[in-house]
Amino acid sequence: MRVPEQSPAGSAARELGAFLERRREQIAQRWADEPFFRTVFTVSRDEAVEACKTVVDALADVASTGRLEDVAAPGFGSAREQLGRMAAARARSGHSPAQTANETAGLGTAAAAVLRGEPQDPAGPGTPDVLLALTVLMGTLRLVIMETTISAGEELIARQRQQLLEVATPVISLWDGVVAVPLIGTLDSARSQVVMESLLEAVVERRARYAILDITGVPTVDSLVAQHLMKTVAAARLMGAECVVSGIRPAIAQTIVHLGIDLGEVVTRSSLADALGYALDRQGVEVSGRTAGVNQR
Repeated sequence: MRVPEQSPAGSAARELGAFLERRREQIAQRWADEPFFRTVFTVSRDEAVEACKTVVDALADVASTGRLEDVAAPGFGSAREQLGRMAAARARSGHSPAQTANETAGLGTAAAAVLRGEPQDPAGPGTPDVLLALTVLMGTLRLVIMETTISAGEELIARQRQQLLEVATPVISLWDGVVAVPLIGTLDSARSQVVMESLLEAVVERRARYAILDITGVPTVDSLVAQHLMKTVAAARLMGAECVVSGIRPAIAQTIVHLGIDLGEVVTRSSLADALGYALDRQGVEVSGRTAGVNQR
């Protein structure tokens, strides 16, 4: 029975896998000095070398399967976690995807230099064929690295956005048992969720009986904003706190009426001072210098 001949491409891929296994240490040592790894592992070079070995092992596994152009090849699985941590570190340091792409090219150049220095096996594929296979494989690695870089960048942006929402939604203690959330800017669904969570946490931690939502800095109130406010008021009530909405300007009052928005039994006041006065009155606290009518509901 005649054994079918191996394809040149398959033979070159297997030879490439054997080369990567054989020269694992040498390639890792070279890669550790490349900007792609050096900019992340600035303290310990040994740590950089170990990270490089993980990536070389992944490339060897992919080459042994012949799936040089497949970013989903199982061999890349072991390297994705390492590359993901590196991509996240580079994103935090301000490295752009373009820089990452350029520095990845240096890894292929370093590996090719090691390959050219290898003695050629007369029975195996020629060095040009293996070099071509290496170029294809490094191109796939570049795509894998870009995927992890973009993913890490998106995660960083999401975390920063969440942090900005939290910073832009402070909960202030105005009096014993009274907290307030001054809202400034547009109140969308994501921010409304942060407002609700921050307010409820403050109600529990500070044992607040009254929570004031001040919308003086909210430019417009539409049906969606009103819905978010109603949900926050309802959630605060479930936690045992009465919610007061302050900052109802004449223009906002007219908009609410024109839209037919029913705020139900929500207590509203024109200013934060009036809302605080209402909360203090309900707790039996008398404040001198109060204007008449503040304690009216």
